[in-house]
Formats: sequence, structure tokens, C-alpha cells
Amino acid sequence: MRRALAFDNSPRLSVPLRFFLTVPVFALLASILLLVAGPQAFASRWTPYTLALTHLFTLGVLASAMAGAFMQILPVASGVNVLAPRLTSTVVHAMLTLGTLLLAAAFLLGYPLLFSLALAALLLAFAWLLVACAGGLWLHRTLAAKGAEDVLLASRLALAALFITVALGGTLAAAFAWPGLPVQLVLLTNIHAAWGLLGWVGLLVAGMAYQVVPIFQVTELYPRPITRWMAPSIFILLAAWTAGLALGLSHAGGMAATLILLGYAIFAGATLYLLYTRKRPKPDATTLFWRTAMLSLSGCALLWPVQHVTGTDYSIALGMLFIVGFAWSAINGMLYKIFPFLLWYHAQNKLPVALRVVPKVKDIIPNHVATRQFYAHACAVPLLIAAAVWPYPFTRPAALAMAISVCWLGWNIAGAIRLFLNAKKKIAIGLEEHAAQQAQTAATRAPG
Repeated sequence: MRRALAFDNSPRLSVPLRFFLTVPVFALLASILLLVAGPQAFASRWTPYTLALTHLFTLGVLASAMAGAFMQILPVASGVNVLAPRLTSTVVHAMLTLGTLLLAAAFLLGYPLLFSLALAALLLAFAWLLVACAGGLWLHRTLAAKGAEDVLLASRLALAALFITVALGGTLAAAFAWPGLPVQLVLLTNIHAAWGLLGWVGLLVAGMAYQVVPIFQVTELYPRPITRWMAPSIFILLAAWTAGLALGLSHAGGMAATLILLGYAIFAGATLYLLYTRKRPKPDATTLFWRTAMLSLSGCALLWPVQHVTGTDYSIALGMLFIVGFAWSAINGMLYKIFPFLLWYHAQNKLPVALRVVPKVKDIIPNHVATRQFYAHACAVPLLIAAAVWPYPFTRPAALAMAISVCWLGWNIAGAIRLFLNAKKKIAIGLEEHAAQQAQTAATRAPG
């Protein structure tokens, strides 16, 4: 049985829109920084450029997009509303944007004061988001839509992973802000990165995929064992990996990490199969983005054992595969479905009469327009992965390709906004004309 979406539960357009509009801006900032830094950005995962780039992308791009998607999809897919969505989106977006910029500047400049300010802004942003989401999940736990249990389970565990990520990140930021704190920076950084990427990002993208892939890609539902057991298994394995790392049990930690990546590989394989057997044989742009995301996720599962067998450090390449190849590809593709639909829904919602001036969903960002941007993205991803392995010949071409791709995305989004605003003006005129016609009809029918 295919799930239905409760669109009447949608928040105001401004709630997710502010986050989505920020995404290409931060992606462009990361591209520009990579272009300026050049090969030294990939010299080591510990350079200031690498740390700034990583957080521009993970916070400014991924976290912004996922916060907006979470506030939009959670009430529509499960009937669970985030507490005070307008106020929450305003505060979280402002603090997340400010905190991300401050943190990137802090890594580049090395000023402790900047780490302190970034810590305050980001802690406020994520604490507010966690309380609002957790409160909504608690208050509306008996009102969740039937069939949405798998989405809710993955969402709850992703939020728990986000809490752990924020706690660890806050500890690391405090260590930079106040040097001398007894903090094991390398150990905490590894754990922070794992919970942020494999926990928060991975589980939330998977949870959203359970809903948006079958609906927007017209596929069968994900197999029940995957939707029921993948998220809790990965969460438990992450906890086991953390314990193994903290206690120095390298073999146990390595086994847990391998099983985590195996779980994500199974999810990737299932998604690729669903996309291959979809009801519409011709792929659209979002299908291409999802395929790229799943192939990149599978690549992580393949590269991880190669790194350990050969003893070669591929951590930056793994990061590129997961952050840009997997997470960013999935989010970029989802934007081409969620964004036009939101604009169409809010343009025609609650209209007393159907009007021709309301654009169709497929015309807001036409598929051929989105597909062209996909090809730019498809050039950028392998170049970035190659740059992670061979920085000198590939870094600047990769940065340029990524800049072109995200500018193209921004241009497509701007075009959709222009179309929406023009449609709203035409709708207002159409409603006035309809009201005048109704009044004229009523006057001609009046007696005498």
C-alpha cells in the first residue's frame, strides 16, 4: 500500500524556503574557498582550509538543507509538527548561518574569540532545533500518520545522532576557544565526524528516502527489513564503534565500522534496484541525482576496506564520496522535486476557483533544465574525488566545476522564484476578475 502525504499539514512557505535558499550560497562559498586554497586544501584533513571547507559544506549546505526538509517533510509524511515552526525556522536559520560563517573564519584565522562566538551561535541553533523537533515528536506521538513509523524511527535516531554530534562539536570548539582544556582532539574529531556523517546525515537521508523515493520516483516501497532495522542497527553499531575507539579496541571498532558501511551499501543497493524497476522507464533529473548518490555511497563501502588493506590514507576521498557524492547529490536531486512542488502548492492552495495562471509543477523547473545542471554536478563529483587523491592537477578544476554546478542550481532556483512571484501577481488579478464576474452575474440575476 502506497503512503499518502498530508499536504494540509505543510508549514508556511517561508519555513523551509529560507533554508533552501541558503544552500547554493554556502556551496558556492565552499567552491570559491577551494579555488583560492588550491592543492593545499587537500594536503591533509587537518589543515585550516580543509576544516573550513568541511564545515561550510556540512553545516552551511547539508545541515541547512536537511533542517528545511525536516521541517517540511516530517509534518507532511507523518503528521508530526515541529514546535512553533515559524519562530523555530527563523532562529535556527539565522544562528546556523551566522555560526557556520564564524566557524569557517575561525578555522582560517585561528582566533579563539571567533570559536567562542561560533560555539554560542551553533549551540543555540541546534539546541533550538532539537527541542522543537523532539517536542513535536513527543506531543504528537499518538497522531502520527499510519505507515510512517519507519520515517519516524529514522528521524528520531537521526536527531539523537545530531545531539551527540553537537555535544562533541561543542567540546572541540571549546578546546579551540580556550586552549589548554584537557581534550583529546584527534579522538573526539573522529567520533564527531562519524556521528555527524554516518549518524545524523546518513540516517536522515535514508529516512527521507523511505518517503520521497517511492512517491516522487514512482517505485515500490523499500523492503520492510531495511526500513525497520537499518536505522537502529547503524545507531547501535556507531555506539559500539565509539566504545571500541575510546577503549582502544581497534579490532572491535573496525568490525563495527565495516558493518555500518555494509548496512549503507545494502540501502544503496535497494535504492538502485527500486530506481531500476520504477514505473516510469525514462529517468528524470532527480533519478540521475539519486543514482549518483547511491553509487557514491557504495563507493565508500568499497574504498573503506581498500584503505585498510593497502594502508593508504583515503580519508579525504571518503569524505568527498560521502559528503558531496552521496549526501549533496541526494539533496540536490530532492530540491528539484520538493522546491517546485512547494511553490506550486502554496500558489494554488486555498484558491476558491481553479485558475489557468497557476503554473504546473513540471513547468516551475522543467526537467531538461534540471538535467543540464546534473551533468555539471556529474563532472564535479569525480573531479573532487580525484583531487582528494591527486591534489595538484585536479583541485582547481574540481573547484571550478563545483562552482559552475552550484551557480547553475542557484540560477534554476531563482528562476522558479521569479515564476512563482509572477504567478502570484496574475493570481491576484485573476481573483479580482473572478469576483467582478461573480458580482455582475449576481446583479443580472437580482429581481427588478
